[in-house]
Amino acid sequence: MEKAIEAESLAKTYPKGVKALAGLSFAVTPGTVFALVGPNGAGKSTAVKILTTLTTADAGRATVAGLDVLAEGDRVRRTIGVVAQGSGVDVQATGRENLRLQGQIHGIRGRSIEVRAQELLERFGLADAADRVARGYSGGMQRRLDIAMALVHDPAVLFLDEPTTGLDPEVRADMWSEIAELARERGKTVLLTTHYLEEADQLAERVAIVDRGTVVAEGTPEELKRELRGDAIHVDLETEYNGRVNRALSALEAVRDVTVDGKSLRARADDGGRAVPLVLQALEKQGVAVASVRVARPSLDDVYLKYAGRTFDAAEAEAEVTR
Repeated sequence: MEKAIEAESLAKTYPKGVKALAGLSFAVTPGTVFALVGPNGAGKSTAVKILTTLTTADAGRATVAGLDVLAEGDRVRRTIGVVAQGSGVDVQATGRENLRLQGQIHGIRGRSIEVRAQELLERFGLADAADRVARGYSGGMQRRLDIAMALVHDPAVLFLDEPTTGLDPEVRADMWSEIAELARERGKTVLLTTHYLEEADQLAERVAIVDRGTVVAEGTPEELKRELRGDAIHVDLETEYNGRVNRALSALEAVRDVTVDGKSLRARADDGGRAVPLVLQALEKQGVAVASVRVARPSLDDVYLKYAGRTFDAAEAEAEVTR
């Protein structure tokens, strides 16, 4: 099998003309973690629903484990595990009972499901809570149980749709370790959707940045960041200054790719440390007050800005308005 997942020109429009996908294409190599990264409303979850046979595309083609998701839907469903944005845990049942039920759905019974449930409970640190009702589980424990349930039938491909949303940073970091292990040590292909840029940078071997229903950039996190030569300069302004910021920096040869979003100024420079004093001096001449400034190596947020033409935060805000 050359590709574990392949999407070709997927398109999907919901009622009232809401275009979720507009020709989305990408491919995932077996045994790797691949991340679809984008703000809420970018089309990531719609892509997952198509790939997991929960909805159909208006146009395009998709395969999972070499199987056509439209023509061979039953076989696809037996091959994949899915962790949706909302938890699938039955909070009235114990952790062990949740795993038993999931195994029975996949035709696993008797001694086999008992052994498999215990193995997963231990792997995900849930053995001590196995016979407690899941309502008493923390958010992180319920999410680990979600992943364990998706793995009961030992699927070749695992879909994780925003798996760490709402978890605190420490629990999220623990979840990252568990997801990374699935591909590295268990040989699973993992398709991860996330709006946490740090999460994709940490976990994924390849990243596809999705904006308005299409892939605008794809590569390894390092490849994408290397395309942005030099340093990123981030300036927090005291208030919004509109055109004064661009006027202040337009004559500075040391900086480029200047963008202003409200009170946030971003620019790029070959040598950020040398450029910052020039930037501050130019802003002061125009009467622009600065709250703080920092220089950093390129991040996936900078990559998103380059290819989408706006900051990730601005895209999230746009999605909230159109929701």
